[in-house]
Amino acid sequence: MIRVLVISEYKDFHSTRPEANTFIGLANEGMDVHVMSWPDPRLKSAFIEAGITVVDWHPEKKFDKKEIKRIRQYIVDHRIEVVHLFNGTAIVNGIQAAKKTSAKIVLYRGFIGHINWYDPSAYFKYLHPAVDAIMCNAKGVEEYLRKQLIFGKDKARTINKGHDIDWYKVEEKRDIREELGIPQESFLLVNTSNNRRMKGIPYLLKAFNQLPAYSPVHLLLIGRGMDDAKNLEIVKQGGKGDKIHFLGFQEDVLPIVADCDAFVLSSLWGESITKAVIEAMSLGVAPIITDISGNKELVVDGISGLVTPARDFKTMAKAIQKLFNDRELCEALGRNAKKHIEQNLNTKQTIAKLKALYEELTS
Repeated sequence: MIRVLVISEYKDFHSTRPEANTFIGLANEGMDVHVMSWPDPRLKSAFIEAGITVVDWHPEKKFDKKEIKRIRQYIVDHRIEVVHLFNGTAIVNGIQAAKKTSAKIVLYRGFIGHINWYDPSAYFKYLHPAVDAIMCNAKGVEEYLRKQLIFGKDKARTINKGHDIDWYKVEEKRDIREELGIPQESFLLVNTSNNRRMKGIPYLLKAFNQLPAYSPVHLLLIGRGMDDAKNLEIVKQGGKGDKIHFLGFQEDVLPIVADCDAFVLSSLWGESITKAVIEAMSLGVAPIITDISGNKELVVDGISGLVTPARDFKTMAKAIQKLFNDRELCEALGRNAKKHIEQNLNTKQTIAKLKALYEELTS
């Protein structure tokens, strides 16, 4: 029975559910799992029910000697064999705590970029020689890390965070067309994200502006900061402001997404696998995404969605128009998207791969 210490943030139930359920699964497989966190009450109950030891604490300051000492003492007292670290503070302090023990150190990386072999600070985290393995949430993350790892390139391993499509079931769709006065026969696009540069929202708006003026296509933008000055200027230039709807932050987006025809992701860089796309695909909503490293692993072009080049708003417009013109294709892509998540990105696979990694490291 391998003894594993996990240090991660589990305050948000929905965003951390895939990760938390992986360790619940490992505990059910017979592993002795310990979690250092301040978890959401629902996750804490699930952890305890699975036999996981929950330590209601998480490090707050990088390189804090008292915090490092506390982690090290826990590793020694409980004879921990694997320490799995998921965020910046946990990684920095966890490595310092575990490096002089017999415990193996595993890190998590779900983002592409910002790690460079020539950056001294990287050697306190992902490039630290004491690190034994790095769990990468996408093949693109693994490929990026292998370029930065001067030695031990095989430390980077692709193990996706698995999902269960039942988590995203919607009991009742939200009739957003009725709420917004959009004709029921309209083709409805949606994007859910916060408006950051990497999300490429201006390119999505430019793609929308390319659509014929008469097309009954509407776009929902859900998230913070979508209606900034730059985006509003692009909307103004396109003359289709009556078909673009800024809904701001929504507490529960899935009932809205489930009522849409296609999910459009215009990301430019950095992401590994976008959870919002996984949610839409799990709902059977056809995805149109850009070909950035990581995300492009989610969709088989022409089978479970459409993939367009990043920043190429004209090609994205053609993809939107293609699904609008062929509703049967759109529905088929949506069905296949759901199957793709169920078969290729499920929790059981994550549990099996992570268990195999731990066994390899401790054998």
